[in-house]
Amino acid sequence: MATVFLNGAFLGRDEARVSAFDASVQHGVGLFETMQAVERTDGWEVLDVDAHLDRLANSARELRLTERLRVDALREAVQRTVTKAGEEEEGATRLRVRLTITGGDLNLLAASRGAEQQGSKEGAQQPTLLISATKATEYPREMFDRGVLATIADWKANPLDGMQGHKTINYWARLRELQTAAAKNAAEALVFQVSNYLCGGCVSNALIVRNGVALTPIARGEEVGNAELGTRSAEPEEAGSGKGRAVMPSPVLPGVTRRWALEWAEDEGLEIEKRMISIDDVLNADEVLLTNSSWGVLPVVAIESRVLGAGKPGEVGAAMVGAWRARLG
Repeated sequence: MATVFLNGAFLGRDEARVSAFDASVQHGVGLFETMQAVERTDGWEVLDVDAHLDRLANSARELRLTERLRVDALREAVQRTVTKAGEEEEGATRLRVRLTITGGDLNLLAASRGAEQQGSKEGAQQPTLLISATKATEYPREMFDRGVLATIADWKANPLDGMQGHKTINYWARLRELQTAAAKNAAEALVFQVSNYLCGGCVSNALIVRNGVALTPIARGEEVGNAELGTRSAEPEEAGSGKGRAVMPSPVLPGVTRRWALEWAEDEGLEIEKRMISIDDVLNADEVLLTNSSWGVLPVVAIESRVLGAGKPGEVGAAMVGAWRARLG
């Protein structure tokens, strides 16, 4: 069962349809966010909803999908959908929430010209807004207690592709890599950039732990010495070290759960570095952790045929998984 909110109205799953001429169907134009909602004693809480909606609105502006997103209205629509789903999904204590914004049922170029000619918002395209809420996926506990296998994807992210680093609906390449990984009994596939530096998983961000330091790839928006969370600012690259700031835009999504994980690591006293991470860094890591809003924190214990550390989740990963579970309640 699913609760669906489409363009201001709740519809049955079989009634929720977009036009054959919607920009998502015609051209793959759209953005999305996946969130998790947790039932609390005083109602449903959508975890990190503001961070998700801010990222969506920023991407919509940067990619020129629309500048008209009203975050407050989106937040209200998400909460309404979650509340209704909580009433309809019997026994659910956690929900998976997906919010999708598409280019709408108009020619984007014509709409842009119309808006420019009118000098107002009247000619701008009307995005399609779709929110769905379903029972959250129950991942086997042993995935987190024992860790998982990951493969290395053939597909590579291109930092010169301006769509990378944004959560667009074009997931075909990533889904193909996940299919290949699943055929090898792997839970994820690690994606590298065309420069052979780590990007993350197909549907996750990556953190690696080595010698007590938590490392993570530089994400979009962090390319120039971002000192948020007290992390070491990226300095000009040292020859052959792989360290330093990205010299091109980053294709790495600034993950919301990644941000939570880095905040948790900082609170635990770990040193944090945001930098370019090589394949050698990954294969020689003590721990590799993958984060997203659905599973939280997932420890990787082997990559292809390479066993990491002791072949089981390390201290940092086990503690972070526990902290995420506690957050869910």
